[in-house]
Amino acid sequence: MTGRRSRLPEVTISEQGGVRYLHLDTPWVQGAMRIGRPRIVELEYVQRMLAWLLWRPQHELAHGHAVQLGLGAASLTRFTHRTLRMRTTAVELNPAVIAACRRWFRLGDDDERLDVVCADAGAWLRSAAAPRAKVSVLCVDLYDHEAAAPVLDDEGFYADCRALLAKGGVMSVNLFGRRASFERSMTRIAAAFGAGCLWHLAPTREGNTIAVATHAAVALDRSLWQARADNIEARYGLPARKWLRLLKAWPP
Repeated sequence: MTGRRSRLPEVTISEQGGVRYLHLDTPWVQGAMRIGRPRIVELEYVQRMLAWLLWRPQHELAHGHAVQLGLGAASLTRFTHRTLRMRTTAVELNPAVIAACRRWFRLGDDDERLDVVCADAGAWLRSAAAPRAKVSVLCVDLYDHEAAAPVLDDEGFYADCRALLAKGGVMSVNLFGRRASFERSMTRIAAAFGAGCLWHLAPTREGNTIAVATHAAVALDRSLWQARADNIEARYGLPARKWLRLLKAWPP
C-alpha cells in the first residue's frame, strides 16, 4: 500500500482456516499468510505476481536485487529474501503495515540482504536511494485501503520503474478493477517500456490481472518457457504451467 500521508488506514488482522489476513480499515484482504507454512505464497494473485520467474534464466533465479513497491503481508518479500535468498528491498508508506508484518507475518528484521523502507513509493523512485539500472526484479502492488485503482499509475511513474531495472530486468504489476481501468494502465506501461516488452495473465476470479514488463524487448520460444515453467513448479511448487496458459502479449 502506498499513497499520500493525509490519513493512513489502521491495520487489522483476522484468521480463518489456518490463514492470517491483513486488512486496512475495510474487509478487503491486503495480504495473507498460512500460519503453519509461512513460506507458501497463499493468494493466487500474489502467486501470479511471481510470473516474472518465467523471464529469468534458471541459473539466475536466485541472483540479483529484488524490489517490492507495496509490502502487503510481505509474501513477495519473504519469497525473494528467504526462499530465493536474493537481496531484497521493500518500500511501504504505512509504518503500521511494516510493524504488523514483523509481528504477525514473519517478516523479520533488516539484515545484510533485507531492507524495508518506510516511504512513499513514487518519491523513493525519484530519490537518490533508488538503485537505478541495478534491479533484477520489481514487483508493484500499490493500492490503498479502498482498492479502487492503483495509487500510482501514470506514464511517468512507469518510466521511473523502468529506470530502476537492470539490463534483463523484469517488472510485475497488480492491476485490479474494471476493464477500462486495466486498458488505461496497460497503455501507460506500454508507453513507458516500449514495443515487445509487455504481457499479462488472465484475471483471477477476484479481478486481479498481473502485467509483466521487461526492460528490453524479449522473444522467447514456447519450448524454453515450458522448460522454465517445469523448473519453477519442481523447485518452488508454484503453478507456472498454468501461468503459461493464461499469458498473452500486449497489445492484443
